[in-house]
Amino acid sequence: MLYLGIDTSNYTTSAAVVSDDGTIVADSRLPVKVASGGRGIRQSDAVFAHVKNLPEVMAGIGDISSSLAAIGVSYAPRDIEGSYMPCFLSGVAAAKSVSATAGKPCLEFSHQAGHIAAAVCTAGKEELLNEKFIAFHVSGGTTDLMLVDRLNITQIGGTLDLNAGQAIDRVGVMLGLEFPCGKELEKISAPLDSVKPMSSVKGTECNLSGLENRAADMLKKGEAPENIAAFTLGSVLATLDKMCENAIKEYGKLPVVFAGGVTANKYIKDALEKKYSAIFTAPDYSRDNAVGIAYLTRKAVLGI
Repeated sequence: MLYLGIDTSNYTTSAAVVSDDGTIVADSRLPVKVASGGRGIRQSDAVFAHVKNLPEVMAGIGDISSSLAAIGVSYAPRDIEGSYMPCFLSGVAAAKSVSATAGKPCLEFSHQAGHIAAAVCTAGKEELLNEKFIAFHVSGGTTDLMLVDRLNITQIGGTLDLNAGQAIDRVGVMLGLEFPCGKELEKISAPLDSVKPMSSVKGTECNLSGLENRAADMLKKGEAPENIAAFTLGSVLATLDKMCENAIKEYGKLPVVFAGGVTANKYIKDALEKKYSAIFTAPDYSRDNAVGIAYLTRKAVLGI
């Protein structure tokens, strides 16, 4: 049997299918376009973009009607009361439509749970979904530190102002890069040890707005773009490193999982993987995708 996942995060329209044995059968995505020089998109525009993208994305998974067991969809950003973004309504409408016509159950999960599941399952650590671990979700919309116990997610820290991905994108746009800027900032970056990073961490919480301000000041003073890029990425790394260190001190030496688009950065991945034996997935599954939602749907239906 096959399990369909749909995710309509702010910047990517996604659908994915996994089989009973956990094989990824299909993974179809289309980006939501942001105007050149822009630093984001309005929710109304994101909803409209997903509605336009969904037919092509769904066509990309092929005909699975004869083997479809269930449909899963991301309905909200996080597993907390009041978490809501209109862009997810596009995916919910599509998933419930498929469910109604196919006569198959539709299950709802948070976008964040999908990211965590994608990271864990595609890294070959699916057994962790039935255990306790520390998880980071680091993206343009989220910089959360969580304790995950059998997929019950409790936030134990995170940013108090800017998200890490926001800081990276704002600095990137400042340097004339196209949004989203993570990949391009990594490409132009000098070695991270060539500059001194900054971090503002208290316990398991952080502030990242100072990073943007410092980068703007560096640019104003004529600092080379590659050094500003290295400062930015190095500061995000230093921040995540300190938060992880403090979380382990408080909650014990549990497995650590990093999910979200920012964790696709090779400098961040290499450093934290080495220091904490942390679990990362391939960059393609760190970024927004519906693979994790498909895995969660399979897990729920099979009871594994």
